Order: sequence, then structure tokens, then C-alpha cells
Amino acid sequence: MSLNRIIIDTDPGIDDVLAILLALAAKPEELDVMMISITYGNVEVDSCLKNCVALFHVLEQELKWRQERGQLEGFDAMKKSKPIVAVGADHPLEDEMLMADYFHGVDGLGGVHTSHPHLSPADTWKTLFQPPPENATAEEIAEARLLASPSPSFTASHVPAHKEMLRLLRENPKDTITIVCVGPLTNIALAAAEDTETFLRVKEVVVMGGAIDVEGNITPVAEFNTYADAVATARVFALTGPNPITTMPPVPLNKSTLPPYPTNLSRKLNLTLFPLDITTPHQLMKSDFQAKLKPLVKAGSPLAEWVSVFVHKTYEKMNSLGRNATSNPGLELHDPLCIWYMLTRSSPTWMTFPRGPEDIRVETSGQWTRGMHIVDRRMRKKAGVEQVKSPGAIDIRDPMESIASVVHINNDIGDVTAEEPGDNGGWLSVHKGNRVNRIVGTPGEEAFGPYLLERVFG
Repeated sequence: MSLNRIIIDTDPGIDDVLAILLALAAKPEELDVMMISITYGNVEVDSCLKNCVALFHVLEQELKWRQERGQLEGFDAMKKSKPIVAVGADHPLEDEMLMADYFHGVDGLGGVHTSHPHLSPADTWKTLFQPPPENATAEEIAEARLLASPSPSFTASHVPAHKEMLRLLRENPKDTITIVCVGPLTNIALAAAEDTETFLRVKEVVVMGGAIDVEGNITPVAEFNTYADAVATARVFALTGPNPITTMPPVPLNKSTLPPYPTNLSRKLNLTLFPLDITTPHQLMKSDFQAKLKPLVKAGSPLAEWVSVFVHKTYEKMNSLGRNATSNPGLELHDPLCIWYMLTRSSPTWMTFPRGPEDIRVETSGQWTRGMHIVDRRMRKKAGVEQVKSPGAIDIRDPMESIASVVHINNDIGDVTAEEPGDNGGWLSVHKGNRVNRIVGTPGEEAFGPYLLERVFG
């Protein structure tokens, strides 16, 4: 069994697809991709689901093509696991819905379904995710299954994604599954709210989102995934702290909302954050991409043809938006970086913020600051907390152990929501705030693009 069992929660757009491909191309002993959980995000959830199904459809063609040529097929993690695909949230918890189709295209993949219909699955895939009517006969159910033509490469689920997550966490030993989140965190927030203790059986939640010391990519201060559902992000982050109630988002008037978490939870959530600060410098250069894929497209690779369509569209879009137009643009590998971490996380070159887990909070109600990741820049010591005894990064193999070694929490603290004079928001209290592990160093910015190409395309 792989030591890295993962669930990927995603809104399949361009870099999401590259992240999924990198995960499925792993060796079985490296990754066990148990489930792909679909959420809205870059485009509507139905389009996100179609993109995921199309990915598997193209991979089936690719494996056949490689086999006919006598090549190693690859994608062993996919063949070994046959991951579950489950459909999740189609809208944010409370905010208005936002999409990034201006960048990813109306279908999320640069219009590939229209321009290259031979690489898109037949519409019968839709029935895979539709449960039979309650009054259906056995014959009708059998006929529906026959028409759906179940995929050899994934297992379609009729159960909402957040419920499938909880089932997997419940049925597997504690601390054996990591959830890699590369879209809005709505599905994660739903799972955490429905059964918090089962959710906390997760080994780690890896999140691509936010911006700390750099500008946002959807507003001056916010990154898209967080902005798309800031309330969900704030709720998930709250579980990392000693008292989640201290950083939970305010309850809106006249809106349905998820319930508060139970008191006296068994443990804190172990969350590792990949903000734009660390993801943006990791890019797939156009020259490297063309050098690798052009010969494969010419040779007839279905995967190379499919990926080339939307990646080249992205390079064109980047130049049209005036983002430092150049003949050799770089596609920012935000989401794939999280998968690289899962594949190589034992490397000492992965570094977290040197002063330990950070109290990173998410703004949910600001007119101009919704989705902003806020940290205390005042450099004031927290009352009642020991300081990290030595400089350098926290041991990323068990960041929560590092928290325990530097923080002493007194559980008999009375009303944790009470404000101390001169400390509005409880930023200086050891009993309040979040505890987020932020990645600040990787095995190498320039190394990742070629690594991804080699892993996926051979």
C-alpha cells in the first residue's frame, strides 16, 4: 500500500488537469489516488465534471496508442487505484458565484471540446453520475448501466463528494489519507461541518490558495480559490487552531449557514498552504512545452494533442492580457505544485515558514478585501507561548508535532471569545487564532516544469 493516499478536490481547469495528470502518472508505491472530488470554480460544476471525464477518456486512448507502439504505458497509479470520481458543490456556501472562464475558456479548457470533439467523451457519460429513480425496475437499472458504459479507468459515484470523503476517512485508518485541495474549499467545509471528528481523521489537508506577501490574482489582495468561497476557507482554517470559534466567520443575517463546530474537538487540523507567493514562480515555459510535445503530437499521441490545445490557448491568452507579453511565456503551475509536494515531500528542500505555523486568517466580509489572507506583521510576541528554540524550517514530515513542541496550551481558559485590552481579535493570545503551515521553499523553481513534462509524457 502506498504511504501517500490522496483525495484530490478540484475544479478542473488548465493547471488542475496538469495536476491530476501528474498524480495519475505516479507509481503505485508513490501515490494512491483514491478519489477525485469535483467542485465548481474555474467554470460551472457540470463543465468541471466533463473535463475530468474527458481526461480519463483521453488517457484511455493514450494508453492504447502507447501499447500499439510498444511503449511503456505509464499512469500506473490510475491503473492500480481506479479512482472514484464524485460530484460536489455547485455554488459557494454564502458568497455570489465567481468563475474564471475569461481565462480558462467557457468549458474550462480553452474550448477543446468544440475544437477537438474526437477527444471528448460521448454524452452518455452523464448517466454514470445519476442514480436510478427510486421506482426503477431491475431491468431499467441494468439497461441504464449498459448505456452508461462504465469507464475502465475511474469509478463514478452517485454520492455527493463531501459524503464520499467522509466515507473514505471513516473506513480507513486515521492519518492515512491526505486531501489535496486545488479549487474553492466548499466541499471541504461541507465535510468538516457534517462530521467534524471523522473529518479530523485526515492526515493532512494541502491547500493551493491565498496570497501573503504578493498581490492577488483576482483582486489586489485575493487569490481566486479563496475569493470564490472565502467563508469555506475561513471555516476550514479555523480547525487548525486551539479554539476554532475564535476565527470562525461571522454568521450573516437572513442566510442559511453551516452550524458551528462541536466544542472540545479531539485534535487540530494539520493544514499546509501553498499560496501564490510560492506557486507563481514555478512555471512551464512555452519553449520547454513545445520541445516536448510537438514531436508527440506529430507522432499521434492523443494526450499530447489534447493538452497542447488548451495549454497553447493559455499562452495566447496570457499575452493578450498583457501579462509581460513575450515569445516564451511561462504557465504558472499553481495546482501541480501541490502534487509535486505529495510525490517528494520527504525531501529536505521543502521548507515551511521558519518561525513555525502561522496565524493566517481569511477576510470574509470586507467590501474590497474579501478572500484576503491576513497575518499579524507587528512582530509582537504571543503571551504565554514559548518561542521556537532554533531557527530554520519546521520538520515538514510532522508539522503538528512541531506545534506541540513550541506551544503550551492551557485548556482551562474560560471564555476564549473575550477580548483582551489592546489585543482586538486575539492576535497575541496563544488560545486564539489559526495555525497554518505555509510552504516557503521547494526543490527548485526551474526544475519543476521539465519534471512535470517528463513524468506525464515520458
